[in-house]
Amino acid sequence: MKAAYVEQVGPPESIVVGELPTPTPARGEVLVRVRASAVNPVDCYVRGGAVVMDNPLPFIPGCDLAGEVEAVGDGATRFKRGDRVWGSNQGLLGRQGTLAEYAAVGEEWLYPTPDGVDDKAAAAGALVGITAHLGLVREAKLQPGEKLFVNGGSGGVGTAVIQIAGAMGAKIGATAGSEEKMQRCRGIGADIVINYKTHSVRDVMERQRERIDWPGWDVWWETTREPDFDTIVACLAGRGRAVIMAGRDARPELPLGAFYVKGCSLHGFAMFNATPDEQRAAAEDLNRWLASGAYKPAIDRVVPLDQAAAAHKLQEENTLGQAGTLAGKIVVEC
Repeated sequence: MKAAYVEQVGPPESIVVGELPTPTPARGEVLVRVRASAVNPVDCYVRGGAVVMDNPLPFIPGCDLAGEVEAVGDGATRFKRGDRVWGSNQGLLGRQGTLAEYAAVGEEWLYPTPDGVDDKAAAAGALVGITAHLGLVREAKLQPGEKLFVNGGSGGVGTAVIQIAGAMGAKIGATAGSEEKMQRCRGIGADIVINYKTHSVRDVMERQRERIDWPGWDVWWETTREPDFDTIVACLAGRGRAVIMAGRDARPELPLGAFYVKGCSLHGFAMFNATPDEQRAAAEDLNRWLASGAYKPAIDRVVPLDQAAAAHKLQEENTLGQAGTLAGKIVVEC
């Protein structure tokens, strides 16, 4: 099979595209003909060695996939040959990834693709959608009518958070770095959007508080690598919840007095540590929203498998270098 792989951890340029043996599904696994994969920051961390995992070599990066079942291993009962499926959580914890024509995947990490949803959308919405659901439902316990703020609303996770929070009945604010990205956030459901390059989020929130009897945000979702807890705590309402899903090397200051007096809570999590049952519960809701059109994963560009190294380089430039040239997911057609 054709695959994008590395012989050892290294930079994006270490990815080569060539022939590897087509995997045979083990007990409980399904062989998927991958039609689309998507690039995530964690793919770059694992490929580059920033996140150390005992993965096989040669190693195929990639968490997300969508395609159809080619074969079913012994003991796998949830799917049959020809079923359209999507999933995530590959390329991690010893599992081979998805930048290949075929992937052998444990059936517990796969979900049926709804009719009318194409493979590119299903792959693009996989990891980011499950991440958003876990953070909003399991961690923050977002309720209808509550107010959610997404600091970084135009990226892959941010757009998923806005749409899923909207489907759950929340009022939504967000930041974005250009007028085009602000319009995109408004178009998917954000009620208030702030250009973080030209305005202080905290100042805008203080003026908002002066105009109306408004106590702050019930949930703050932070996507940046350097969280500013002075701003976060100041903008949260009493018993507000902050969800952190970035900033692996960050060591920010925490205004502890204001934090505990307001009864705030802080939630950090990594999607790949969630159990199969937790991820399946998220996927069932995502499928309902994908089918209804309430969740339309943001895709910035689609590239062929031959451009896997360039796709990783672009993702790294935006994740680590803060280039700001992506507004949604990079999807790789396999």
